[in-house]
Amino acid sequence: MLEMLLSPGRSERRPWELFFVGVFYASLSVILVNWIFASDPVLSKYSGILIVTFAVMFSMPYVYYTIRMEENKSASIRGIRLLTEHSKAINAFLWLFVGFIIAFSVWAIILGSPESFRAQIETYCSINNPQNFQGCIAEHGINGGISGTGFVTGSTSSGKVFGSIFTNNLYVLLFAVIFSIIFGAGGIFILAWNATVISAAMVIFAKSDIYSLPLSLGRYMIHGIPEIASYFIGTLAGGIIGLSIIRREFKTQRFWDIFYDSIMLIVIAIAILLIAGLIEVFLTPRLF
Repeated sequence: MLEMLLSPGRSERRPWELFFVGVFYASLSVILVNWIFASDPVLSKYSGILIVTFAVMFSMPYVYYTIRMEENKSASIRGIRLLTEHSKAINAFLWLFVGFIIAFSVWAIILGSPESFRAQIETYCSINNPQNFQGCIAEHGINGGISGTGFVTGSTSSGKVFGSIFTNNLYVLLFAVIFSIIFGAGGIFILAWNATVISAAMVIFAKSDIYSLPLSLGRYMIHGIPEIASYFIGTLAGGIIGLSIIRREFKTQRFWDIFYDSIMLIVIAIAILLIAGLIEVFLTPRLF
């Protein structure tokens, strides 16, 4: 029933509507998980993963039909016009993603329970403070961490930080492409997961103060928008290839036209990812 809320053609004409759909899907995911699994002693520990799973289930039909529509474009349109057409779908995906981030962030503050996003907070600590992981998760309210140990920091050059971030982001892009080739719209899982991790980071930066969320949103969206755009481009490219394979077009010229288009999209995604990494390492720390 929920998939009837969206039409890929309409969303490309009015992409901002996807923001409200993203808010609705994310909110519904959080509410259902906390309603159904909060009292379960086992599954409640994995609320963060279940929230992502529900968001993916809600979004999957729209993402699949969008990829199918873009695959048809790849077979009939060439050149700059094709990139322009694909950019409409990417724009719609970004609005959906921003809706996810806003909703997950607000709900994390409203619930006031770090355990609901335990997996996301642990991921945040593993990236930002791996030297003192237990102390980090304890500081942010996760049971089982060793509190009072303080943060251990090292003098790491910006070049090394950039190399680490860019390499990690390339892995995410690679998995988005592979998941989409195998599962069609499978890359949406990685994107929904990243939305929850960014939301957890925003809440931590805002110190769980809802009035500080706009500043936190600005901090992460400066590099987050191009970074996530590159993942969506990779998801679109992989999905187009996968759909063409499912249709058994790999022995036709149509498939090679689509394959060439997808490779170009992946190259563009890598270039955008490079720019996003430079912004994250060299610009964001100067602004915030």
